Amino acid sequence: MSRRSFVVGGANTAFIGKGHPDFIWKNHPDFGKRDNPGLEELLSSAVTQAFANTGVDPARIDRGYVGNFVGELFSKQGHLGAALAGTHPALALKPTMRVEGACASGGLALVSALDAIAAGADLVLVAGVEVQTNESARVGADYLARASHYRRQRGIDEFTFPALFGRRTRYYREKFGVTETDIGRAAVKAYKNANRNPLAHMKARKMDLETASAASDKNPCFLANPEYAPYIKMSDCSQVSDGASAIIVASEAGVAALGRSLADTVEIIGAGHCTASLYEDSDPTVLSTTAAAAQIAYARAGIRANELQIAEVHDCFTVTELLMLEALGFAAPGEAGALLRDGITDIEGSLPVNTGGGLVGFGHPVGATGVKQALELFRQMKGLCGAYQVANRPRLGVAANMGGDDRTAVVTVYRNMEG
Repeated sequence: MSRRSFVVGGANTAFIGKGHPDFIWKNHPDFGKRDNPGLEELLSSAVTQAFANTGVDPARIDRGYVGNFVGELFSKQGHLGAALAGTHPALALKPTMRVEGACASGGLALVSALDAIAAGADLVLVAGVEVQTNESARVGADYLARASHYRRQRGIDEFTFPALFGRRTRYYREKFGVTETDIGRAAVKAYKNANRNPLAHMKARKMDLETASAASDKNPCFLANPEYAPYIKMSDCSQVSDGASAIIVASEAGVAALGRSLADTVEIIGAGHCTASLYEDSDPTVLSTTAAAAQIAYARAGIRANELQIAEVHDCFTVTELLMLEALGFAAPGEAGALLRDGITDIEGSLPVNTGGGLVGFGHPVGATGVKQALELFRQMKGLCGAYQVANRPRLGVAANMGGDDRTAVVTVYRNMEG
């Protein structure tokens, strides 16, 4: 990194949607009395709270980036750089812009901030936001299918992305002999962690291994595609969530100007950003784009995978968590299930993964996810996670944020500056 970059803090809104006790729908007692928060409200809330949590004066911000995927479709609102500038009067006329890369939009906003700091900025606001619950599941699935090659892949199923990852699940299980129970443990861990996280979408929902391991009336397979339908159940899917996240990233000079010590921060010591062709499919049993981004990030950080002590990975579907663990170098191909079986990735384990619940438990407001991952690592390293805090504050961590079917990948490495 040509200039060092540090996370000084931030904020998440609650991630909400169907299954969250505060989400307004027809059977909620407040239905017709109040609405769920919209895109503008969520973005403003995350940014305002990030400034409050860090004590940063908004007038000091040099640049701003907001990750968002489909604001034009769900919220009928594009031009979100201007929306970011509208979250506080002091941000008026600052250079702000939206960054889009499907589900990796938040990660791309973060690497854009690193580029800005490398180019001379000292304080950068990074936010992410998405609203996805104001359309039916089928309409929403069509909107989200824009992250695939729509012309070529939309017809795989009405629910395009569950089918694409059902495809990955089928081939992964067949190649390596992985069982439904091996994959189901990812869902159980996600819900268990979310139950300890007050901001999580699934904070009030339970999941047990028996339910996660087989299709049933309460956990059905739902695809129409007969080839992939048996490989994706409701429990295997990330949540369709609304929410926002925001962080402040500073240069070394920016940290000093805030009157902070570097020990108060978490340094981003390596980043890898790789993009594969939208028009081709890769080996369904490997996240090759994520693996390439991880190698770049590790090389720039000067670390190896076995030195990492905590991870935030993009579990858009349960199989993706296992594939991510392998792409990041934590397990050999086909062997990530053993990490979950042996408790290594639990909050109490030696390599906690997705401690707040990940996309399956915490939720997946698409543009916010990559920003939330960075903030979660900061919060764990600074002992701020309350009921889901790991016992020993990690020194080194990694986040992996993926867009589409492993077409865009952002991997970032973090070092706790304490001690």
